[in-house]
Amino acid sequence: QVQLVESGGGLVQAGGSLRLSCAASGSIFSNDYMAWYRQPPGKQREFVAEIFSDHRQTYAGSVKGRFTIDRDNAKNTVYLQMNSLKPEDTAVYYCNAQIRSTRYTSDTYWGQGTQVTVSS
Repeated sequence: QVQLVESGGGLVQAGGSLRLSCAASGSIFSNDYMAWYRQPPGKQREFVAEIFSDHRQTYAGSVKGRFTIDRDNAKNTVYLQMNSLKPEDTAVYYCNAQIRSTRYTSDTYWGQGTQVTVSS
């Protein structure tokens, strides 16, 4: 079974920074795709950023220029560096990964979520 373990959430003032980490472990044949989503209070879950195994990246328009996603392929870990944080960034942040447990089997996995709160 594949597990995703997140860390780095917390409280920060507007304009501050946080760095989130998410490590995948378990039966991993290949780790093809990792991403971050978030769910603000009272809203639907939304895409934040994604990164492929070749380090190609995309970002949601609301975070582009402020957030940076990166990954360590050897450690099966994805990071989200969040700078210039705004109160509207307050949300539960979820790690997402598309992982092949065998050559023929691919599944999507989710972390349990970590709370990020930005005060004004």
